[in-house]
Amino acid sequence: MEVRDRSPVTAIAVGPVTIPPALTVKELAERLNVSPASVIRDLLQNGVIASINQTIDFDTAAIVAGDLGFEAREMDLASLAEPGAEEGTDETLVPRPAVVTVMGHVDHGKTSLLDAIRRTNVVSGEAGGITQHIGAYQVEVHDQKITFLDTPGHEAFTAMRARGASVTDVAILVVAADDGVMATTREAADHAKAAGVPIVVALNKIDRPGLNLDRVKQQLVDIGLVIEEFGGDTVCVPVSARTGEGLDTLLDMILVVAEMGNPRANPNRAATGAVIEARLDKARGPVATVLVQNGTLHVGDVVAAGVASGRIKALFNDKGRRIPAAEPATPVELLGLDEVPEAGDRFQTFADERTARLVAQGARRIVESRAVGARPAQTSDLVGGVPAPTTDLNLILKADVRGSLEAVLASIQNLSSQSQIQEEVRTKIVRADTGNVTESDVMLAAAAEGRIVAFNVRVEPGARRAADSQGVDIRLYGVIYHLIDDLERLMRGLLAPEYREVIDGQAEVRQVFKVGRNQAAGCYVTTGSVIRNSEARVVRKGQSIFAGRISSLKRFKDDVREVQTGYECGIGIDGFAGFEEGDVIETLSRELVSPVGPA
Repeated sequence: MEVRDRSPVTAIAVGPVTIPPALTVKELAERLNVSPASVIRDLLQNGVIASINQTIDFDTAAIVAGDLGFEAREMDLASLAEPGAEEGTDETLVPRPAVVTVMGHVDHGKTSLLDAIRRTNVVSGEAGGITQHIGAYQVEVHDQKITFLDTPGHEAFTAMRARGASVTDVAILVVAADDGVMATTREAADHAKAAGVPIVVALNKIDRPGLNLDRVKQQLVDIGLVIEEFGGDTVCVPVSARTGEGLDTLLDMILVVAEMGNPRANPNRAATGAVIEARLDKARGPVATVLVQNGTLHVGDVVAAGVASGRIKALFNDKGRRIPAAEPATPVELLGLDEVPEAGDRFQTFADERTARLVAQGARRIVESRAVGARPAQTSDLVGGVPAPTTDLNLILKADVRGSLEAVLASIQNLSSQSQIQEEVRTKIVRADTGNVTESDVMLAAAAEGRIVAFNVRVEPGARRAADSQGVDIRLYGVIYHLIDDLERLMRGLLAPEYREVIDGQAEVRQVFKVGRNQAAGCYVTTGSVIRNSEARVVRKGQSIFAGRISSLKRFKDDVREVQTGYECGIGIDGFAGFEEGDVIETLSRELVSPVGPA
């Protein structure tokens, strides 16, 4: 809602007031301790027609508050969480089940392995519930529970992490013993390593004849997964989803690896967690599968998840049974939200539905701002300005052929070894591969807060859209020397955005007027347009003698915002009082110069 700003009508400053992202006119009046009629009258004076129960946004409310003498401050949504939502101390934290995500190539048996684990670990009498699929489930091993996330693939895994949902304790990388490491396997390993999640390799299909396991293990070493047998720290377990061989060992290894991370949570606090997946059910409405990460979620709790909010009507476990509450690391289906959230959205418990709605409305404002081109703040951290004392530079490299890729990697290694760069930047190659820039690359860059450097390849349409929405910087190059030079400048913190000066308009000074202690120039606009508050410079006999801001722009006696070619106007420049007839006033702007590289 656009409103016209104006000067405050109240001369006395009352003080600061905290305003949520959205509220009704009545609620604003209560916060300002004035009558609703006063708020409605001020809105009308600003060109906004609103009733007492109509919702207005923060920007509109801030103008009204300013007119009434208040200093408006936007409410910190994190402060609205239900009391008791602190993370907890060592005394309140207790062990929780490990959360495991299964990743790997599409034909290497991920689904078969998951089904085999469920069949062998389901409690007697619950076999009929195996077919219930909520995207996550729990099994019990040696009286300890393990939560498995059945995500569509590593893209979903990274998309969730890019949205702030770091839910996984251990990643299981499924590799078929007969096929070995595939391109998708390498991608999945890159995504898991970028997330800092320990990897357990499940070497599947060992029941097939004529296998060469040493070949597959060497391939794992080639992608940076040195297994324990070769002196590394990556656990590798041969299994067969068809016969069940090795499944018990795999589960034992998961428990051992997870125990090293010491997963703990506080069950005696308000619940927080992440949305695993969500859908709109024709009969039940919005249905969200969530993973409780901390606290205990109860039926009747009020939650906000992304743009959705509501009071929980029912909780269902992975067997399809209603449960009254869900403890940490428990996956459940949740009913009661007013709309469908996105996978990876955080959910949090609140004291009342009104507060939850405020938080959801704030999340919606963020989504809408991104939809019109706003970018996350972290994308500017790596370019421009004075670099931080030490900067982490995460790179995703894509090239047309392996030879080019190896040349770029060698150049980065040489640059990183220089003493000055070592002090300024820590370079990490999150992923290096051949082929076009894909949506998976963009999601990985978003999750790692890095950038994509591509040589002689193109950006797929889906990747371009994802980069625009996630704020990921993609740099394309057709000459390898340009790529290396830019990387060196980037590592040294010198690669600021390049702008060029654009002359928007020119006006000739034809008469000079004295206005108090200042001067104003009577001008005729010869080219382009002159805009109030724009940057300008005064040119005399071809030489620039002053640069400043146009502080006043008039047509006759009226203040105007812009004057086009062929019209006369009066111009005042802030800090300048030396106009002479014949001077030329040029209005200036800057435009970003695109980086070098193929389209």
